[in-house]
Amino acid sequence: MKTQSKRRPQPPSPDSSPNPFDILTEEIVCKILDHLHNDPFATKAFSLTCKAFYFIESRHRRILKPLRPELLPRIFHRYPFVSHLDLSMCPRVDDNTLNVISSTWKATLQSINLSRSRFFTNAGLSSLFVNCSGLVEVDLCNATQLTDLAASAIAEAKNLERLSLARCKSITDMGIGCIAVGCRKLRSLCLKWCLRVGDLGVELIALKCKQIRSLDLSYLPITEKSLNSVLQLQHLEDLVLEGCHGIDDDGLSTLDQSCKSLKMLNLSNCQNVTHTGLSYLINGTEQLQQIILAYGSSVTSDLVKCLNAYSKLQSIKLDGCTVTWSGIKAMASLNAPVEELSLSKCLGLTDDGLSFLVQSHKDLRKLDITCCRKITYTSIDIITNSCTSLTSLRMESCSLIPKEAFVLIGARCSFLEELDATDNEIDDEGLKSISRCSKLSILKLGICSNISDEGLAKVGSSCSMLKEVDLYRSVAISDEGIAAIGEGCPALEMINIAYNDKITDNSLISLSKCRLLKALEIRGCLGVSSIGLSAIAVGCKQLTVLDIKKCFNINDNGMLPLAQFSQNLKQINLSYCSVTDVGLVALASISRLQNMTILHLAGLTPNGLAAALLACRALTKVKLHASFRPLLPQSILGYMEAHGCVFHWRDKAFQKEMDPKGWKLHFGRSSSEVP
Repeated sequence: MKTQSKRRPQPPSPDSSPNPFDILTEEIVCKILDHLHNDPFATKAFSLTCKAFYFIESRHRRILKPLRPELLPRIFHRYPFVSHLDLSMCPRVDDNTLNVISSTWKATLQSINLSRSRFFTNAGLSSLFVNCSGLVEVDLCNATQLTDLAASAIAEAKNLERLSLARCKSITDMGIGCIAVGCRKLRSLCLKWCLRVGDLGVELIALKCKQIRSLDLSYLPITEKSLNSVLQLQHLEDLVLEGCHGIDDDGLSTLDQSCKSLKMLNLSNCQNVTHTGLSYLINGTEQLQQIILAYGSSVTSDLVKCLNAYSKLQSIKLDGCTVTWSGIKAMASLNAPVEELSLSKCLGLTDDGLSFLVQSHKDLRKLDITCCRKITYTSIDIITNSCTSLTSLRMESCSLIPKEAFVLIGARCSFLEELDATDNEIDDEGLKSISRCSKLSILKLGICSNISDEGLAKVGSSCSMLKEVDLYRSVAISDEGIAAIGEGCPALEMINIAYNDKITDNSLISLSKCRLLKALEIRGCLGVSSIGLSAIAVGCKQLTVLDIKKCFNINDNGMLPLAQFSQNLKQINLSYCSVTDVGLVALASISRLQNMTILHLAGLTPNGLAAALLACRALTKVKLHASFRPLLPQSILGYMEAHGCVFHWRDKAFQKEMDPKGWKLHFGRSSSEVP
């Protein structure tokens, strides 16, 4: 729709008072709406200001992400110019829904996301692609029910440029062949985990879709037979071959083609490819900027020598590989502007090797040495002295690095934006030094028992751009330190303070000032109650993820404010809390709620659970104790499953709290615990 610069004519009304908004042109109103697109509540409030704004907003909106498919009929006529439709929050999308979509927005729709949707078939897709000729992007990830008939329907999208079919495990070479013939304009294609697609399907794509820029063939049973055709793609820039175990040195040695346009190559988890095969694969590649060889063969001098000719190489990822001294020396000799180096979990990496390497690549911006357990103060001294422009340093579980080393990081790397010091010996002096990094946005300090409120307060007062803070099991942290974060970090979006027994409601009241907070994890914080959670609900209306597992003092009084104010909440873990039927039914009124974990709620009855499940219309995933399974009416379970909800039944006895100090005996830490 073309915006109008003229003022909107207003009917004369001598009895009405002047409307100050009448002086705004439609063009100005649309400019205002452009700045509100990230806040759905602001957009809604704007549209309700007056009838004129309501009308303009409906014609201005181009992007829709409905919560449930049943809401679609209400918005078809209100939003006539939708071009990007995201149905990832709608687990049930059937053929009838796709038929209505294709008839309503056939002239405007350019992209659609069906990555979490089910129940549609090739008939619905056929209607969509035949009618919406302007479609250029389609995401069908996880559509395991789709067969070659669906692929033939996709082939009707003649203008399609970006297509994702990850985990469409029933589509075969025949279906991919149909897509190759019909979708000649494809520029990006993801076939990850399409296990029935082999060399024939990939060859057909390469022969017919000459405009391909990005191709993901991860975990496909392909060999070198199809790679010859792939490497002939003149515009190919990104090629992902992760987990393609059918590709080996012998096969790669037969290649007679090279891809001069290739910029990114991912050969992760390809244990059958050594330096010999790699040299054949990248021979003649002139534009290579990133190479990923994670969890592959050992990093030797022969392997690194394959990269010598690539003067534009900026990123090298070798996570999980065994590193040799000859390989380190060869990497140090690379004549390339390397800015990113990932050596996470690399066996064989020592102070001598890492120090020698970083002194040769002083322009490094990102360095990952996670779980490199032989690294000591010596490496950090040389890293911070040589690579002063670092913006990201990940060093989780580097157990030999002493607390003094962290003082160097803050003193020398002032441009740092991300620091992962999880499970390290950092103390308050280190935190005070790191607080000099004023651009810091991500700080992970989980399982750091030497830090206290003193150091955290300095970070809170100096690092106002912090968006993510992880203090998991940093047991010396209390309300005082969290108060400094809440006061000094208004941009905070995520914080994890799980299993810290000194945290009370005062911490949550302090965090309620962070209006942009989206994810809060306070599991195992025995000092918090419904009072603190109520403050979070009132102050943090953008909250989408909440974990209050084992917060025994949180009860129904905390659920009621959540139901009233936290309308953006999508995921919640209530396990072991003191919530009853009343609180759970109240939560069910949150229209965006998709994922609930409900284990060991003593006050929960089968009737209350059934009422909550029926009232919560957007649920896609629920974790429940197996004891409830025979107690819930099968008709309710069937109804929920028919609407796209998946139940995960857990048969676990009530668990006592794990000793926080005992946690450090584990190797590393997973990002989330199994409830």
